[in-house]
Amino acid sequence: MNILVTGGAGFIGSHTLIELYKAGHTAVVVDNLSNSNPVALQRVAEIIGVTEIPFYRVDIRDREGLERIFAEHKLDACIHFAGLKAVGESVEKPWEYYENNIGGTLTLVDVMRGHGCKNIIFSSSATVYGDPAEIPITEQCPKGQCTNPYGWTKSMLEQVLMDIQKADPQWNVVLLRYFNPVGAHPSGRIGENPNGIPNNLMPYITQVAVGKRQELGVFGNDYPTPDGTGVRDYIHVVDLAAAHVCALQAIGRKCGMGIYNIGTGKGYSVLDMVKAFVKVNGVEVPYSIKPRRAGDIATCYCNPSKAKAELGWEARYGIDDMVRDSWHWQRQNPEGY
Repeated sequence: MNILVTGGAGFIGSHTLIELYKAGHTAVVVDNLSNSNPVALQRVAEIIGVTEIPFYRVDIRDREGLERIFAEHKLDACIHFAGLKAVGESVEKPWEYYENNIGGTLTLVDVMRGHGCKNIIFSSSATVYGDPAEIPITEQCPKGQCTNPYGWTKSMLEQVLMDIQKADPQWNVVLLRYFNPVGAHPSGRIGENPNGIPNNLMPYITQVAVGKRQELGVFGNDYPTPDGTGVRDYIHVVDLAAAHVCALQAIGRKCGMGIYNIGTGKGYSVLDMVKAFVKVNGVEVPYSIKPRRAGDIATCYCNPSKAKAELGWEARYGIDDMVRDSWHWQRQNPEGY
């Protein structure tokens, strides 16, 4: 298939491009570069052994730009990563998040259907479960009250895509609910490269380890967890990328609507991750305990058995691989791209 990858220069998008090409697919990348770097695409091309990947610096809200791309390329499906994604920022800038994430996706889907491209894989999030009613989380777990506008954009867009597919069964929609992506490509050539202060745990750990930041702030050590720090389902980004290739195979089988948790099924605390990083890489990570953050929950990990049964996908990499590859990327690229 020839796949439109929105947000393809970003962390998850760039890793997914590698898995797509390895599986024999091709891609066209759309990215406005607001939180990504075109160098990532150059490095992806080197890794997969192509001269270049077709790339358009276009915002998904730009209808004319999208129309031009669909007119120039025969596209079979879209993997939709593009969107604003910082939880804290979404609380400060709710209008921007709703306008960008929801408005942009509505424009994208409208252009897709106008060109007869009715296959989409949407990067959703475990945030749609809110404070989950059950642990481990299954896909039958009811969606909860999201704790921030970012989470609500994911939850609302899931509903939009489900309604579109219900109204027009020609659509194939796969919603992948990601848990906590970490790690980097084993080559160390591409990885997580956040602008400014990292919002996620692992890039903060690696930036402390490489000397860019003085210490890690651990938000809360009084949760009802084994060591008091929050527990999450961390998944290697290469495993996450591979799930999209499996989802494309489901689309090829005319899946209609599919919803899948994409995680390892194992929960690790913040301090588990810090200790694993220190043990595997032999680098100290000083940290201090800070007050809890509003909206954070104690424990969140999934049951990924549905993805294994229906997509033939399961995570292959463990915590040691995650921390090793994260450090390999940061050490080779202390300033990012």
